[in-house]
Amino acid sequence: MTALDVAAIKADFPILSTTVRGGQPLVYLDSGATSQKPKSVLDAERDYYEQHNAAVHRGAHALAELATEDFEDARKVIAGFVGARAKDLVFTKNATESLNLAAYAFSNASAIATHHSGAIDPRFILKPGDSIVITEMEHHANLIPWQEVCRKTGASLRWISLTEDGRLDLSNLDELIDSTTKVVSIVHQSNILGTINPVQLIMDRTHAVGAVGIVDGCQSVPHMPVNVHELHADLFAWSGHKMLGPTGIGCLWGTEEILEAMPPFLTGGSMIQMVEMEKSTFAPPPQKFEAGTPVVAQAVALAAAVRYLENLGMQEVARHEHLLAEHTVNALNALDGVRIIGPTTSWERGSAVSFVVDGLHPHDVGQVLDSRGVAVRVGHHCAWPTCRHFGVPSTTRISPYIYNDIADIDAALEGIVAAQEFFGVK
Repeated sequence: MTALDVAAIKADFPILSTTVRGGQPLVYLDSGATSQKPKSVLDAERDYYEQHNAAVHRGAHALAELATEDFEDARKVIAGFVGARAKDLVFTKNATESLNLAAYAFSNASAIATHHSGAIDPRFILKPGDSIVITEMEHHANLIPWQEVCRKTGASLRWISLTEDGRLDLSNLDELIDSTTKVVSIVHQSNILGTINPVQLIMDRTHAVGAVGIVDGCQSVPHMPVNVHELHADLFAWSGHKMLGPTGIGCLWGTEEILEAMPPFLTGGSMIQMVEMEKSTFAPPPQKFEAGTPVVAQAVALAAAVRYLENLGMQEVARHEHLLAEHTVNALNALDGVRIIGPTTSWERGSAVSFVVDGLHPHDVGQVLDSRGVAVRVGHHCAWPTCRHFGVPSTTRISPYIYNDIADIDAALEGIVAAQEFFGVK
């Protein structure tokens, strides 16, 4: 029994009352990919468009003032959710853009430095001989941008490898993060393995060598209390759609000092201070990184999602998910022919659990579950190198959230057994 009233929570989500596949009740266990949205979030976005819609930060009419107030109030609420100040929170369209913003700061700075070296903070200038460190469990959004930065600058890419139980192998951390390292960018909680990483320890090592530390918080912010200052990172990225918010909005928090020093990623209107034909100067953060028309309605809706989660209490959310994770891993461990990819206990792991079934492709498992109304994720989960490390082409992933209970997990478990029986591998 958990502290969250799951039945009452489910009633707040219109989509969870629908049926699929010929009248099967929907059991949604794919929140690691995207979460469902409560009515209060849907209402907040619609209300903004119906009552206050206007261009923000420009225009002196009443609607423009109301829209700007809505937008900046939302920034305060969302920043406060992770223990931050509004002035240090940048809005993007998703976490992938947030991480690309960080990556482009280094490649742009390196390019500018070839002609204007004195105008760029040397921490962002990369060259052959420098290194960037990531982990082997990164989502592609925190891997491919750094591969591209290395291609552009000549820096080398290094990674912290994995142990067989799906945790980071920190035995040679001091050798990987050394005097050549300029960037360390790591995931807080793995989207495929569920592993919660010792971010503070790695960030402290990062700063010991003078490098910039970046954290992907997409799977942690929705599921546990997070205070960005306690993690000791310089930049921290996450997305709105995985935490009950709308699609089309991401967040990048940075320390004031780092945001001031970083060159912008996108340029154009709204992010400028002064423009002449020969040159321009940029507005201070966060506006410096928010070129063009910003994600106003999405920010308002994400603030509503934050209020919903705060009303539940993030400690209670984390406690609830820990119980779901414990039940899931224990039950999967007890099934013959099923192997968890990642930590096989609930210690230092989230509720997203990936697994393989002997003799079955994950797509076949997912298809049987789908026929029973159970929505799970199948594939490499944008973490192809992780799958390769464990010698599997893909996995099936159960990823519950606040609107799931033990009965939902059991429905998935029954579907796994049904798949084994249907394909004759049990």
